[in-house]
Amino acid sequence: MKKIFILTAEPSGDKLVSKIILKLKESKPNIEYLSVGGTYVKALGIRSIYDLNKVTFLGFTKVLLNVFKIKKKINYTVNEIIRFNPDILFSVDSPDFTLRIAKKVKEIKPSIKTIHLVAPQVWVWREHRVKKLKKFLDHVLLLFPFEKKYFDNENIDSTFIGHPLLENSKKKKIDISNIIKNNKFPFSIFPGSRSSEIKILIPILFKFIKMMNMKYTNFFFIFHCTSEHFQKIENLLLKEDFKNCAATFDDKIKSQILESSIFAVAKSGTISLEICSAKVPSIIIYKMNMINFLILKMLVKVRFANIVNILSNKEVIPELLQSKCNPETIFNTVDKLLNNKEALKDQVLNSQKIINTFKTDKSSVLASTVLINHL
Repeated sequence: MKKIFILTAEPSGDKLVSKIILKLKESKPNIEYLSVGGTYVKALGIRSIYDLNKVTFLGFTKVLLNVFKIKKKINYTVNEIIRFNPDILFSVDSPDFTLRIAKKVKEIKPSIKTIHLVAPQVWVWREHRVKKLKKFLDHVLLLFPFEKKYFDNENIDSTFIGHPLLENSKKKKIDISNIIKNNKFPFSIFPGSRSSEIKILIPILFKFIKMMNMKYTNFFFIFHCTSEHFQKIENLLLKEDFKNCAATFDDKIKSQILESSIFAVAKSGTISLEICSAKVPSIIIYKMNMINFLILKMLVKVRFANIVNILSNKEVIPELLQSKCNPETIFNTVDKLLNNKEALKDQVLNSQKIINTFKTDKSSVLASTVLINHL
């Protein structure tokens, strides 16, 4: 029986790879799996060798403070992969963790094929990394078409598959009237999937909602969260005694609420693409400690954080980062947009133009085909 080890390090990567593995299981059911995975991979009946949250670290300083823990976890993971002896090591995103493991595995056992999903963002920073990847990666699955030239230049096999989370799929309609109370308009909030992000952003978002409630009475705010953080956010909402707020971690419900939402405020990341795909106007927020921000600012080569803005070379979706990530600025930006129908329409149209360049209905099929060809 053929074997695949799935290696993730973030909830977003866990969700992304689950789409591909589900498709792979349909076309080739007789494969044995083991993983470092989260909720989504585990839902497919695949065992994880440890909890995903044990390797989810935010920012440079967090990594530095946990460097010995991370090194120990990398070595343990490498040993477990070698013991499992897979035909393929399928690593996903989080290159500073997953690719270090892939490199070590390849050095110990070159016969294991290494396939990586979500190319390191060499177009953002550290372009020289591409040359090093050739030594230990057999294939790279690309989400964006413009990335291919970087890997072609180094003769690294790669395939543009599009973004699996943007695939069109038939969804059952779910009744969300028991969540959205009093015929109010759904307003989606995405506070992040890491504990450190939630700790920073929740107090800001709560103050923002209080400001919104002083002017608007027709919104119901839904916090989209992971199962891991659901109870924590629910308890915080109860403590604040919000009458027009709730939290949910159910994917089907989250999807239905997002598609019904009049607006979204989201932590910068992959979720922004799902919001764009749902044709919902939004803003992006993010805040990290000043040391991390200064380090990042010195390293990055792009003006924006959001992929839609990067590819547009302009701020299609407002980005409120660092000092701009405060309740007053968030409220003023949202308030201004909500009262400008043309601006809302333009944002949705312009973001659609961008995501249509990497949105396909065959993303998971293309990815699973590459995996099958390497078995």
